Amino acid sequence: MAGDIVAVIPAAGVGTRLRPHTHTRPKVLLHVAGKPILGHILDDLVALGIRHAVIIVGYMGELVREFVARAYPDLKVDFVEQEERLGLGHAVSLAEPFVGDGPVLIILGDTVFESDLRKVLEAGTSAIGVKAVEDPRRFGIVERDANGRITRLVEKPEQPTSNLAITGIYFFQRGAPLFAALREIQRKNIRTKGEFQLTDAMQIMVAGGEPLGTFPVEGWYDCGKTETLLETNRILLEKRPPAPAIPGSVTHGPVFVAKGASVENCILGPHVSVAAGARLKNAVLRDSIVNENATVEEVLLEGSVVGENAVVTGGFRRVNVGDSSEVHFR
Repeated sequence: MAGDIVAVIPAAGVGTRLRPHTHTRPKVLLHVAGKPILGHILDDLVALGIRHAVIIVGYMGELVREFVARAYPDLKVDFVEQEERLGLGHAVSLAEPFVGDGPVLIILGDTVFESDLRKVLEAGTSAIGVKAVEDPRRFGIVERDANGRITRLVEKPEQPTSNLAITGIYFFQRGAPLFAALREIQRKNIRTKGEFQLTDAMQIMVAGGEPLGTFPVEGWYDCGKTETLLETNRILLEKRPPAPAIPGSVTHGPVFVAKGASVENCILGPHVSVAAGARLKNAVLRDSIVNENATVEEVLLEGSVVGENAVVTGGFRRVNVGDSSEVHFR
């Protein structure tokens, strides 16, 4: 069945809270725990047996296209440009020509999840992923009846009536009712906080009698700002197998060092990710991400993100250095 499902991944966001890193690349391509955020999502889809994805791109979409073509040559991918940022509902609606009335799995492109999606897909019923949260006002929420069926959905309510947050994973057994509701909110100009929301379209579906259930999301890892990107890096590294020893250096796991990275006379960890092409020498790093082709020398870094092609040398500091930057501490 998974082979018939089309995965839709909205990935057009600019990522303003992650600047300076998103000045030179889209948010979905930022590295966390050894690979781009989008790579974690696509790996999960491939493992599920899904063979077709539709990726909604916008900001620096050509970089997303290049990454997917290079890393996932066997996956059928259609790219759709979201020329105007009119909300998640608008972004998903652009995938209709590629989905039609078939089953569709929607996964937001800037968040990493842990959930038993195989069980969800095999159940063959429409459902969305939810998780109990302390402050539901920041999220879309669902209300359910005694049988677990959704009775109401509200986007970022001022006075929440439920603590079950919508996490950003949605499975619809049929695409037609979903896209009909998305067309309706745009035709009637139904907006929340100025945008066409997927939550509002789902509320139309529920009000019209469309059955929609929920499934639990155990892990829900936000990558929307530097602090949460580092937190996600820590959590995902904890789940990886131990990294091999690095001759001439010391590692305190969990640590990930990509093939092609150079590490000389360093102390790494815990919770350090080093991407391919990076060069580290005489450095001490913990709780940090070093992106592709960056140079880090003669420095102690903690809680830091070093962008692609950046150069960091000097003494103990906390940094948030964008791509193609240079930082020299004296």
